[in-house]
Amino acid sequence: MAQQIRTFGDPVLKTKASPVTEIDGKVARLVDDMFDSLYSTDTGVALAAPQIGVQKQIVVWDIDDQAMAIINPVVVESDGEFVYTEGCLSIPDLYVDILRPNKVLVRGVTIDGDEVEIEADEFMGRMFQHEIDHLNGVLMFDRMTPDQRKEAMSEYRRLQETPQAPPRRRLRLK
Repeated sequence: MAQQIRTFGDPVLKTKASPVTEIDGKVARLVDDMFDSLYSTDTGVALAAPQIGVQKQIVVWDIDDQAMAIINPVVVESDGEFVYTEGCLSIPDLYVDILRPNKVLVRGVTIDGDEVEIEADEFMGRMFQHEIDHLNGVLMFDRMTPDQRKEAMSEYRRLQETPQAPPRRRLRLK
């Protein structure tokens, strides 16, 4: 069942999620709920469990019709630099350029309990980094310089106060 996406200001988003210690029916139902929640959005491609208020280290994504879940994911290697415009379901309507490593190696466990390593770059690599940040209580605002954060927070407040906020407005930060 689709759950409400938690938004900026909700303390659950700033708290580190706990590792999953046992993959059972409860975890499988949570993954299903996470996909339902993701599919209930217009723009989302991935979701971390804390974004629906569950403090567990689980990420789901559906990119290019490849729906998958990973449990207890960690970035074990990274390389390069890549600036890309990021958005976040928990910070609606705000899109900002964020610098992150271009390539990552992610290690975790599948819903079937199998260990997995995924090499990802560009968009897919960014998705993993963004969602793993959520598992660690880190938001896009935390990845900005103080001046960038001030400008982005001002824009976010303006977007939230506007009754019909324009979707996908991209903010170029200095």
